[in-house]
Amino acid sequence: MTVYGYLRVSSAEQARSGLGLAAQRRRITEQGNARGWGQVEWAIDDGYSAKSLDRPALADVLNRIGAGDRLVVAKLDRLSRSVLDFAQLLKRAERERWSVVVLELDLDTGTAIGTFAVNVLAAVAELERGLISERTSAALQAAKSRGKRLGVGNRHMEAAVLQQIVKLRYDGLSLARIADALNQGGVAPVRGGVKWYPSTVRSALRSHELDREAEAAGASVVSRPVSTPDGVWPA
Repeated sequence: MTVYGYLRVSSAEQARSGLGLAAQRRRITEQGNARGWGQVEWAIDDGYSAKSLDRPALADVLNRIGAGDRLVVAKLDRLSRSVLDFAQLLKRAERERWSVVVLELDLDTGTAIGTFAVNVLAAVAELERGLISERTSAALQAAKSRGKRLGVGNRHMEAAVLQQIVKLRYDGLSLARIADALNQGGVAPVRGGVKWYPSTVRSALRSHELDREAEAAGASVVSRPVSTPDGVWPA
């Protein structure tokens, strides 16, 4: 068994009491000694936000961790601030048969109580996905009732629709569920057509990625939505 101690601070948190790397390391070390874990392998993301799981040290651990290993954090927000991200990580741990330990919550997914907590969190995450979809559909329906033609033919509205698609995808909704929400809201596909499909949602996301790549390269982009948080689109 390998125990991975994961430490993280963002730039803004460096000076805050109780959030420093040394305090996190000390907490994990103390518990490791008390629980007989032996040597801990440290992974440190210094200066990274928890807005997504796309962090180099964490990615390295997730590539190496295997069955029977433990991923240990002092506090939950050191690992993730997103219920959706955390639930997805716990599902992966269950599938690959390694465990997550959050010391402040006394949560260990290698125990029966920990497994129960994982199931509760997964249910909360699924509920949140559904609520996001319902709110989006309701907002788009309200805009339509005010006489706005959503989607094709209106460059500013196209950008707003694409921004909403990006946000829903980043929040963990599948391509099919995003398409359903847009269709229920009466949103016309931005590139024409009768309705949204998972393939047209994927094309819209790809156009957004191309715009970001062009912007990074210094090219002139005629129209694009505001930037979204950095990170890899959820699977």
